Amino acid sequence: MGETAAAEEDGTVTRSAEYVGSFPVDDCCLDDQIQLLHRQLQFLKTCPRRRSVSLKFSIKGVKMYDEDEMTLLMAHALRRISLSTTCPSDEQFAFVSHNPGSLDTQLYCHLFKARHARAAQFLNVLLCRCFQLLYLQKNPEEAEGQSASPLPTPAPSLLNQGFPLSVSALVSFRRAPMLGLLSGEKPPSQHSDEQPSSPEEGPTSSPILVRKKAIRNKVLRSGAYRSFTYTSHKQRSMENQLNLSQGKRRESQAVPRGRSPSLAETEEALAEAVWCCAGISSASSSSLLEDDVLGSFLLSSQATAPGCGSLTVRCPSGLVTYKINKTSKGKYLLQNCHKEFDTIAALVEHYHEFMGELECPLSYARVNHCYEWDENIGKALTFSTSKVPVNV
Repeated sequence: MGETAAAEEDGTVTRSAEYVGSFPVDDCCLDDQIQLLHRQLQFLKTCPRRRSVSLKFSIKGVKMYDEDEMTLLMAHALRRISLSTTCPSDEQFAFVSHNPGSLDTQLYCHLFKARHARAAQFLNVLLCRCFQLLYLQKNPEEAEGQSASPLPTPAPSLLNQGFPLSVSALVSFRRAPMLGLLSGEKPPSQHSDEQPSSPEEGPTSSPILVRKKAIRNKVLRSGAYRSFTYTSHKQRSMENQLNLSQGKRRESQAVPRGRSPSLAETEEALAEAVWCCAGISSASSSSLLEDDVLGSFLLSSQATAPGCGSLTVRCPSGLVTYKINKTSKGKYLLQNCHKEFDTIAALVEHYHEFMGELECPLSYARVNHCYEWDENIGKALTFSTSKVPVNV
């Protein structure tokens, strides 16, 4: 591999490529769209017309400059890019997006030619990692180690059910984070027959009678009211519990901020981050995989069995999990399969080219789960149409 992403101060990574052009993409269901897309990429793999450009990737979007990085040719907000894909064998990298100013129902695929197969793969994992980092930014409650309770089951997506992307966008809703108690939920109350915790508290009695007696004795003034179960011992106990809970909350929130993911990684690290959904909880990762392209996959390790892991693939029948075993010779092989590989990357590359014992071949393409169909939501990046190469 050998490719490395050198991030600038603003988190932007710049890579060079050759821009082939763009072509319209039908607004259909995701599985049909990806098949038509790769069919068109095969047709254009020998296209002679190209232009050397510089691509800048960040969590905000993708910008394309001329070779000298002086003139901005086009820019796309990340939220308006629907998916990213690559054909390493043909040295192709592409992403599908809405062109700023065009109809929301019209999608375009922008195709690039990389220097070699590894460079094309690197461009793809860069953009796919941007998708994941944007998702983490918009859904911090679904970060790894942040979910204290099982996540609610998401509503079924229409992306893979024969509906176009524009229809799916109209019925999609963003889950808001649950902070504290739910609206209308009451905190647990103490039992009415609770006994005093110390002799200092004394026997309990009606709070109304206690308050009237205190007013007659001029203990209370200006409507002040002290609970009839109040004691200095209980006050100190409650303050200690409150300080302890606040301290734990601050510690748990400080860890993710100190280890924020970055694009400044090697190709191996970026590919592993994309394939393992690094930083996203396992429950949320599986949920996102259900709404991804056919053949998309998730790698995970098993803490109970060191050296072993699993490969979960989005197949036509749903999510299918294959166990990854490690032989005594240090080789990797899938469950019920006989072909061995030196690395996990070699295993993934093989089953991307050949389906083998899997229900479908693995796919490098990934969906942007923060994709927004409507241009009016938020503010899109500026776009210079006068200097964009003519569409294919």
